Amino acid sequence: MTQTRSSQPVVPPPRSPAAAGPVGARAVVDRLRALAGRGPATDGVAVFLGAYLPVAAEAARPPGAGERPERRLAATLTLRCAERALTALETAAADGRGSACWRPLLDARHHPGVRPVQFALAGVNAQLGCDLPLALVDVCRTLRRTPTELADAFERVADRLVLLEERVREELTPGQELLRLADPLVHLLGCRSAERARDGAWLAARALWQLRQAAGGGGAAGLDAEYAAQLDRSVGLAGRILLTPLPVARRR
Repeated sequence: MTQTRSSQPVVPPPRSPAAAGPVGARAVVDRLRALAGRGPATDGVAVFLGAYLPVAAEAARPPGAGERPERRLAATLTLRCAERALTALETAAADGRGSACWRPLLDARHHPGVRPVQFALAGVNAQLGCDLPLALVDVCRTLRRTPTELADAFERVADRLVLLEERVREELTPGQELLRLADPLVHLLGCRSAERARDGAWLAARALWQLRQAAGGGGAAGLDAEYAAQLDRSVGLAGRILLTPLPVARRR
């Protein structure tokens, strides 16, 4: 793989929800709800957040007695992903550029030719493809664990995002049973595989971890930041493809 040197800064990791406890976790969900309610229901960001909020709300639920540590680690990782999304979306609201993986959704959020299922999938694409591997590395550094040690937590979070994508496809695809092969939406939806995206996210997290470990030991200096920036841009490109405007159906 050819390394591309870039002067574009990487968005810094957000504050850890785990460090803030249940109050901080609830605050993440409240901020998500506030963002979802700022615009009309047709706003692409609101469409994604409406689908994503149950995932974040479940992660913010206070742990029950005897709850397994894996669930708590998965909740921490989910909330770290949510904070990455919030950082990007709130930065954009303040006239900043934010993460490249979220920029396509922000740019197309009011486009009449983009359908709700595309908005939702673009958000899942950013979370699964970029936010999750970066969040995993961030949590590993905070807890002084390796990605392999947190593999179960990663799998739980990734599986929830894959299930979310499946639900989004079922609930937001218009007239799914009536779509014809020639419909452009069929081709767009067929270009994405959530399972392959999950595998790619795990590979990206491990690669980024190894690069950061090497940089800490005096080798591969700067390559970890370059890799993270390239991952951000690559996932953003996939999101831009998902958000390709389609012909607006005419009313008869």
